[in-house]
Amino acid sequence: MRQGLPHFIRLLCIASFCILLTGCINTTKDSSSPSTPKSASNNTSANFSDLLDSIWAYEQSGSSDDEKASKIPNIAPAKLAADAAQYQTYIDTLQAFDVNSLTHEEQITHTIQLYRLHNYVDEYRYNAHFVPLTSEYGFHSSLLNLYYRFDFDNNDSITGYINTLEDIPSYFDQQISYMRQGMAVGQVQPQAVMQGFEASVAAVITDNVIDSPFYQPFIQLDRDDAALSELKIQAMQVIHNDVNQAYQRFYDFLVNEYIPQAKTDIAVKTWPNGADFYQNRIKHYTTTDLDAEAIHAIGLTEVARIRSEMQGILDKVGFSGSINKFIQFLRTDEQFYAKTPDALLKHAMYLSKRIDGMLPQLFNKLPRVPYGVAPVPASIAPKYTTGRYVSPRNDTQPGYYWVNTYALDKRPLYALPALTLHEAVPGHHLQISLAAEMDNLPNVRRSTYISAFGEGWGLYSEFLGKEIGFYETPYDDFGRLSYEMWRACRLVVDTGMHVLGWSRQQALDYMLENTALSEHNVTTEIDRYISWPGQALSYKLGEIKIKALRTKAEDTLGAEFDLREFHAAILAHGSVPLTVLEQNIELYIQQVKGQ
Repeated sequence: MRQGLPHFIRLLCIASFCILLTGCINTTKDSSSPSTPKSASNNTSANFSDLLDSIWAYEQSGSSDDEKASKIPNIAPAKLAADAAQYQTYIDTLQAFDVNSLTHEEQITHTIQLYRLHNYVDEYRYNAHFVPLTSEYGFHSSLLNLYYRFDFDNNDSITGYINTLEDIPSYFDQQISYMRQGMAVGQVQPQAVMQGFEASVAAVITDNVIDSPFYQPFIQLDRDDAALSELKIQAMQVIHNDVNQAYQRFYDFLVNEYIPQAKTDIAVKTWPNGADFYQNRIKHYTTTDLDAEAIHAIGLTEVARIRSEMQGILDKVGFSGSINKFIQFLRTDEQFYAKTPDALLKHAMYLSKRIDGMLPQLFNKLPRVPYGVAPVPASIAPKYTTGRYVSPRNDTQPGYYWVNTYALDKRPLYALPALTLHEAVPGHHLQISLAAEMDNLPNVRRSTYISAFGEGWGLYSEFLGKEIGFYETPYDDFGRLSYEMWRACRLVVDTGMHVLGWSRQQALDYMLENTALSEHNVTTEIDRYISWPGQALSYKLGEIKIKALRTKAEDTLGAEFDLREFHAAILAHGSVPLTVLEQNIELYIQQVKGQ
């Protein structure tokens, strides 16, 4: 997974350093005030390019180029309202363009720019900023990555870091104010998913300032001088007097107000305009016009199909019991679990290096940026998902494939091959990095992550492992099927809980019945779906579309079909909506036939 937190959390978490599943790119930012878009009457590529530049400059205008300036964004009510109004103006201007006068690549950009802007406006319209957290993440967690935006070899930049820390209290106060507004109208997270959430806040508060995660960048410095010593003293004072106090106030708010008054049901449809919001999120995350009932039915069909394939694995290993007995065996037998965090990480590293060597079978172009393997940070690991891809934070950093080493008896080794293919390569790292390297594309194309495409590609990448013999044992292959089943079950339980009246326990039981995920993993996943409505639908629907397009290309082209060229065609335009992907592959098929 990538990516991808909701925009309202990305914005309120300071978008440029939030841990994202998106291909966030470190680009030069124009901090000028928004310019008035040029008239669309001329409909030229130049006018379109100017409009894109204007929109991008406005998006980046909240971040100053002054090294000493605070990087905390302005999230005051007036600013959010002004942003939404400006984005709507940009939407109106874009819609005035005669799309037929644009090139094919510009038409894709037009679609993606509208997709991005509509999401900004929609989330403001539905007051999504009232809920700036999910079960596993929030604005307070994103700040832990703040230091990546600063150069600690430069004292002016360090001053900017300290100034940013000083602004954390007012930033937290505004967030708490929005959450109280949500409480007043019933737009809050459910109690079920918030239990224990306060621990992620408490983990940041330290008695000794030197132990604070916000002071760690200073400890890592290998230089010392009088000016730096003074800055260190300032930082200690700010962390003690401002940062720790802000986190303590947020902790007290969660424990004394928010969690006790959180709602007792789990469906997003009980929020104000909740049913409409869920359909809006379906449209955003899947880029389709399907409704909850149709998606639920697709999920049930996929679950039945995958369950029959699971039975084939049981037959292969000679297991005489039921699928559920086999799953219980996998969950409890020690041979399938690492004994130490290092052992789990080393196995992930081995798998990563092994698939690296197999990529030329599948691709004719590979990304330049490398990736590393690292554990999920301990402060968020208990409620965090099994693994995640983190894009490079700047051009001196690699991407990272995060592996959760918390609760080792819940992290089966047979699931690690599929997880590696999804999060690292040929999944998120490969796709996101290639998109980031497309210098010919405008910023909006290189920095927009469309979940149905990216997560669909990640799940399709797991399938590719079977085709090239990556899964070494039947248990590994069952792990792949369990992961595919996991994504199919999401179609059932996400729609079930948010629209069709399912209880949390009903969703838990369904996932435990049909996947080989541990009970701990199932619990954290179900809570994620509850707190992040609709996002989990993107994986399976995206993969179904990619597989369908491949089948069409294979059937149409016959002997002329080249798998590496097909993958190049899928990835050639970056992250795109599924409708655009379908058009692109149709053009690819026609081009090959024309040759």
